[in-house]
Amino acid sequence: MTKRYAEGAAAEGSPLVRIRSLLPGLARAEQRVAQVVLDDPADVTHRSITEVAEAAGTSETTVTRFCKAIGIRGYPELRLALAAETARTSSRDEQQLGGEIGPEDSLRDVIDKVSYADARAVKETAEQIDVATLQEVVDAVAHAPRVDVYGVGASAFVALDLQQKLHRIGRTCFAWSDKHIALTSAAVLGPEDVAIGISHTGSTIDVVDSLRVARARGAKTVAVTNYPRSPITEAADHVLTTAARETTFRSGAMSSRIAQLTVIDYLFIGVAQQHYETAQEALEVTYAAVVGQRLGARPDGRRRPRDGNR
Repeated sequence: MTKRYAEGAAAEGSPLVRIRSLLPGLARAEQRVAQVVLDDPADVTHRSITEVAEAAGTSETTVTRFCKAIGIRGYPELRLALAAETARTSSRDEQQLGGEIGPEDSLRDVIDKVSYADARAVKETAEQIDVATLQEVVDAVAHAPRVDVYGVGASAFVALDLQQKLHRIGRTCFAWSDKHIALTSAAVLGPEDVAIGISHTGSTIDVVDSLRVARARGAKTVAVTNYPRSPITEAADHVLTTAARETTFRSGAMSSRIAQLTVIDYLFIGVAQQHYETAQEALEVTYAAVVGQRLGARPDGRRRPRDGNR
């Protein structure tokens, strides 16, 4: 099966998003060029290829290789893409809210910056997602007798979210965060099943190993990651990329989690569309099953007894 990356969509979107996602997989000299671009993209739009090469301590040939590595034909095209990007992001909001959160920031500043970062992660993820790849994943999940989802840490909550959503429309899905259980579950998958590994960095060993076992058993494998050339993609038939930026508080897994949940929502809605009638019925039945467990007013405005009787 041919593996599809989100390269086409990303190349048409933000070049800075593309550079950040591919940075870990670039050659060391190309990484230096990338850092020069990321440090001041507006300045690069006015620099010659020679000046950029000197700033990165490398050659013009390496700058050209860097351009091709990120899906751009050459340096002139890179300058044009960066000019368009910097024009788009030179707004007051980007300047004031797009920076790091520091100890001097007020709680209002924190609220504004976190909200801006989350909204930006959703927007940039939407811009660079490969729709053709997403469609293939939707089709596979919609017809799979069973779906396994692997995630640890913050990604475990994202995996559980997909499990809960698919369960609500009658699809069989299991989310695993314990490596041993994930491996044993992956070992009994078959060719019609789907295994999804979720990892922001794409290098979480527990998730990568589980996806490898699932693939060895013939299951269709999917990676959800911020980095399309990370280890997890080597075990995946399909790669869905997010676009969350690293920040000082990245360890809190904030915008990365939001970006992952966005991709999960794309996937869930796509699957639900293919089972529209049964999905609608299942959503109503599952709602009815739990509505009696809620205190306070019913949806019709009447009070519900505290003993839960309906």
